[in-house]
Order: sequence, then structure tokens, then C-alpha cells
Amino acid sequence: MEKKTEERKYKFSWDLLGDLEIGRPNLGNVTRVEVYRLMQFTLRDVIESTYGVEEADRVFYEAGKMAGTAVYEHLLKGTDDFREFVKKLQLVMRDLKIGVLRMESVSEGAEKLVLTVEEDLDCSGLPEMDYEICVYDEGFISGILENFTGKPYSVKEIDCWCTGDRTCRFSAEKVYEGAPGERVEE
Repeated sequence: MEKKTEERKYKFSWDLLGDLEIGRPNLGNVTRVEVYRLMQFTLRDVIESTYGVEEADRVFYEAGKMAGTAVYEHLLKGTDDFREFVKKLQLVMRDLKIGVLRMESVSEGAEKLVLTVEEDLDCSGLPEMDYEICVYDEGFISGILENFTGKPYSVKEIDCWCTGDRTCRFSAEKVYEGAPGERVEE
């Protein structure tokens, strides 16, 4: 799909989150999960019915990655220690009510990770659908890891609430650039 070259009207910036103390003095910064999911799944349905499933997945992954980058820059930046970074990420995800993050396994150099998100904002409590749905989360995790390590990550959901699991599990792996099939060592 060709990218549009016209001037963008809603280019993302952290400022678009607004000043909620001024803008929502009575309701504050809290809303219900149903409202978030209503926006997410109606938007996804429009993208999918207009451009197809594959393009909808790509858009949601890239949007999640952009959000992960913004969260890293504004809420996580400032530590080089992986353990401290994970602790901070766990707190941010809990405070923002995204979910409860746990690291199941981390290889040497954090090249491969398996992590879980319980009470996931995107899917916990949904009916079983026989397929994973947390594409946005895949991108979100990818964006956060890439910004922490400086290396791109490929993230794939391997278990989901919607496939009968009661936690979302993600596999993350550093991506190395080089000729096709060639692994480039650091």
C-alpha cells in the first residue's frame, strides 16, 4: 500500500494527549475499558473492511509501535540496566492499567524474550475466537524494546485470552539486518 504524501492533519505527538486537569475537571483521566475497546474494534473493523485483514494488522502493529516509542520516551527513558527497565515498565503498565507484565524468559543480551501480560486491556474477558488479537500490543512491545536497546524487535503473540489462554504471551526477538538468510553479529 502506497503511503500518502499530502500534509498530515493529525501527526502524532505526546501533546495530543492533552491537559486532562483542565479539559476534564470533573471526569478526570479515567474511562471504562468498554469505551477503549469500542474505539479500538470499530476502528479496526473500518480499516479491515476497507483495506483487508493484513493491512489492518500492519496498521495496528505500527500504531502500537508508535505508542510504545512515545511511552518509552515520556515515561521509561533514563535507565541502561535491563532489570531496572523491566521494573519501571511493569509499574508504568500497571499504573496506566494496560496490564500486568511478567518476564518469563530472557536470553543472554535480551536477544529473545518471552513475556506475559495478564488482564490485558485489549482482550481479557473477550469470548474465544480461535486466533490471537493483540496485534497492537505486539507493536507496543516492539516499540518499547527497540527504544530501550536501540535494536529492532519482532514481536508475536503466541497465546491470547481469545484462544482460550487466560494470559497473553508474547515472543520477542531482536532483528538483525543483512543479506536474506544472513545473520549479522554485533
